[in-house]
Amino acid sequence: MNIRIRSAWLAILLLTVIGLSHSVGKHTNVVLILADDVGYECFSSYGSKEYNTPRLDALAAEGIRFTNCHSTPLCTPSRVNLMTGKSNVFNYVDFGEFPRNEPTFGNHFKDQGYATAVAGKWQLLTDQGGISPTEAGFDTYCLWNTPNTERSRYWNPSLEKDGAILDLPEESYGPTIVNDFILEFIRENKERPFFVYNPLILPHNPFPVTPHSENPDETDNKKNFIDMVQYIDFLVGRIVDTLEELELRENTLIVFTGDNGTNHVLTSELNGIEIPGGKGFTHDYGTHVPLIANLPDRIPGGQVNDDLIGFSDFFPTIVDATGVSPKAITDTDGISFWAQCIGEPGTKRESIFGYYFPRPYSETFDNMYKHWEVRYARDKRYKLYGDGRLYDTHMDVMEENPISPDVQNSEAASARKILEKTLNKFPAQGAMIDYKRVTGTLPKGLN
Repeated sequence: MNIRIRSAWLAILLLTVIGLSHSVGKHTNVVLILADDVGYECFSSYGSKEYNTPRLDALAAEGIRFTNCHSTPLCTPSRVNLMTGKSNVFNYVDFGEFPRNEPTFGNHFKDQGYATAVAGKWQLLTDQGGISPTEAGFDTYCLWNTPNTERSRYWNPSLEKDGAILDLPEESYGPTIVNDFILEFIRENKERPFFVYNPLILPHNPFPVTPHSENPDETDNKKNFIDMVQYIDFLVGRIVDTLEELELRENTLIVFTGDNGTNHVLTSELNGIEIPGGKGFTHDYGTHVPLIANLPDRIPGGQVNDDLIGFSDFFPTIVDATGVSPKAITDTDGISFWAQCIGEPGTKRESIFGYYFPRPYSETFDNMYKHWEVRYARDKRYKLYGDGRLYDTHMDVMEENPISPDVQNSEAASARKILEKTLNKFPAQGAMIDYKRVTGTLPKGLN
């Protein structure tokens, strides 16, 4: 072979090997952080002056912050929605239970060769049903709210790690122990792709002091809640610092969001407006949650995006971000927002469908957690319920004055037609709910 030709082939071969090595070394890791019971109004990157969250602010400033992300207004249904990439109308079973035979993003990333870990709050397995973290695809876990743990989650916590209750020193603080577990997992898997799902224990009630609280005897719920949100920020910062120390930051996607609005006993101020906590309610203060995504060199910094985002969208988004094989999800209503993350228009949602039936088998009912199923569709401004009630969520956040079909303006009339089409695309009632187990008959006046 001609020496020049042989040299050229060797050069091409060398470049190919280097390229392959580079691509393997540049896999994208994922750290998905889900706060527990805290709405968008409790973060300084969203304009709050009461709460100070500098590490999350930095992730937002150097990445993208979404201003129109909506969850289901309660923890278990939000988690089921998030982990499966499909609306609760298709697969929700009951509070505290994950539907069996429903693949999760943990299963998918494990199948794609990722090391997988979950740490924080589980609440997806009871004596009546649900699945374990291992069944959900996680190689290792450190969790509160499994059938084996007790009620304590903060000081002197009851935490289960890979099947055993941890024997912890006195005055251990649960969120710190969980965070330490995540840091150790990252260190142990720094040479391979990893997926960390961190459903935080914080800042769900009760509201005790944190290790950083100035007054260790403080009993004021609001003051302690502020400290708890700021401790979340500290824990996120520890993850970022560890990734930077291990030179993993450049290829690790961090996504931060919340499972539902803030506890209803708390009120926060944002831009001069008093915002009551809306957890448990389908109005915006119950569903509007923060969403920040950061991946250096791939997500341009300084972006603020008002596209509608639903919890079904997270699964396809992290799949797109990592480049792993797509997951075929039956009945999914998820749309990837990865294109928006990297500064492209992407596929914009015209509307979000919502389904809320938190405790189907309750013997008593109320207007917060124990009521008949609720179906609704919303755009950026208007929300239409299955019973025909239409609200302007900008002018009537608490949804006290439905817009009559007879007096609505042209914008509202147009929104009603579009949102009716969205409602009609989804089942009229939950696919997994057996009403006869509740009352012996089908419910009246489903809305």
